[in-house]
Amino acid sequence: METLLILGAGGFGQMVKETALQLGYKKVVFLDDAAKGEDVIGMCCDYMLLHSEYPVAVAAFGNNRTRLQWTDKLIEEGYEVPAIIHPSAIVSPSAVIEQGCFIMQRAVVNTHTRIERAALINSGAVVDHDSVVCAGAHVCLGSIVKANCTIESGRKVEAGEVIFSTRRKIEGADSRCLEDAVYAFGFGPQCSYVKPFGEGHINETYAVYMPDPDGTDVPLYVLQRVNINVFKNPAQVMENIFGVTEYLRDVIRKEGGDLDRETLSYIKTKSGDTYFEDDQGQPWRCLHYVPNSVCYQQVERPEQFYQSARSFGHFLMQLGDYPAESLYETIPKFHDTVKRFHDFEAAVRKDVKNRARLCRPEIEFVLSREKDCGVLMEQLQKGVLPLRVTHNDTKLNNILFDGDTGKGLCIIDLDTIMPGLAANDFGDSIRFGASTAEEDEPDLDKVHFDIHLYELYVKGYLEMANNVLTPEETKSLPWGARLMTLECGMRFLADFLQGDVYFKTAYPEHNLVRARTQFRLVKEMEEQFEEMYEILKKYR
Repeated sequence: METLLILGAGGFGQMVKETALQLGYKKVVFLDDAAKGEDVIGMCCDYMLLHSEYPVAVAAFGNNRTRLQWTDKLIEEGYEVPAIIHPSAIVSPSAVIEQGCFIMQRAVVNTHTRIERAALINSGAVVDHDSVVCAGAHVCLGSIVKANCTIESGRKVEAGEVIFSTRRKIEGADSRCLEDAVYAFGFGPQCSYVKPFGEGHINETYAVYMPDPDGTDVPLYVLQRVNINVFKNPAQVMENIFGVTEYLRDVIRKEGGDLDRETLSYIKTKSGDTYFEDDQGQPWRCLHYVPNSVCYQQVERPEQFYQSARSFGHFLMQLGDYPAESLYETIPKFHDTVKRFHDFEAAVRKDVKNRARLCRPEIEFVLSREKDCGVLMEQLQKGVLPLRVTHNDTKLNNILFDGDTGKGLCIIDLDTIMPGLAANDFGDSIRFGASTAEEDEPDLDKVHFDIHLYELYVKGYLEMANNVLTPEETKSLPWGARLMTLECGMRFLADFLQGDVYFKTAYPEHNLVRARTQFRLVKEMEEQFEEMYEILKKYR
């Protein structure tokens, strides 16, 4: 730092000279069209003539447009154009300070802020984190630019003025509620776009895309609006989820696993809440996206079903010591099959949409199995079966699989984490995964209970959970398969009778079609029930 050529010898230029000398420049001279003095060695137009003698130069004009124009001319000429930062200024190491900027006495430039070329941050001004001061702008004496703001090129922020962040439009956020949620979790300033994500029946889900270090937009977060028609107390739902996932992180850490991929990681709002409530009273929650993961809607290869069995068995094992009684029952009596039967009877009796006439055989199918509905609940009430931390929606599509190895990675969709029976979780997996067709297949000739897939699941599940389950719990597993399938069919059919208020539907008979597939599976399980027990004995 031997010499510095300053274009502009006015009051601001003199401030820059003093700062330059404090920074260690040995000789500082000016070019100015009007000022006179020993240190003024020419007019501004002489800058090209003096380049070889003074290779380092800045443009120190108070006028924003003039300062930016001359800075660009110096850069174009090939000058080294440094940023001049006063020794008393506080500048974050992560801030980006471009050529020809001036950061004056006691100014503060905070974390991840960008100060573009020829911008001036004057004495005592504060530019808070994640803000951008564009080229040629001037943040005047003592003014404050708050976090996540953008000061446009050439703008002057007056002395003492406070600039608050203003929202920018986020592509894909087609409602104010969604946009509010993006900002509530702190993603608004950086978010590239959002778009619908997943194929769930209950909640509204979006992937939040953010730029990575290379500037490529990638999904980093998942944002969900929770269906309060189903989950009427979202605070309890989120308390259960945070409690279980934080516990799982500790278990996974002890196992030497990958904390970022083997359990969901939920994040809180900027205000520290477990969820955000929009102005419509709808709750939103957010979690980290799990990269290089795959979710399957249907068993495509037997290995997938086996891996899902190991995943849910491992999930039960990991939570074996978690106090199930500490969890909220967020949907009371969710898998109380006796209650579900009585709810179904009420839906038939009321027939509010006059649909019972369309499904008499299906109604009779359920009513004839009333006694079956109490088998597991009676064992729970007698203390034969213990309460566990259960997922309560153990379909194949609630597991993320590793995109490279095909192995189960992570259990997802944790809304229904509650105290429950191991048999219910096991049974829900069987009713979904051991079917030869999707649960809304209209052609029942394609719908069958695959006993070989059942055996594969039993093998994988007991490989992971056998040491946790009691002997009576293990014996209850076939009943779990049979009753969870019946219960699910009842729920589909009851929702059809009530006007499709719970499950998302694509056409008027959608829930009826779903119910019929479940009842076909129940019938075939009943026919093969003894064989289901014999298979269980092989792997106990």
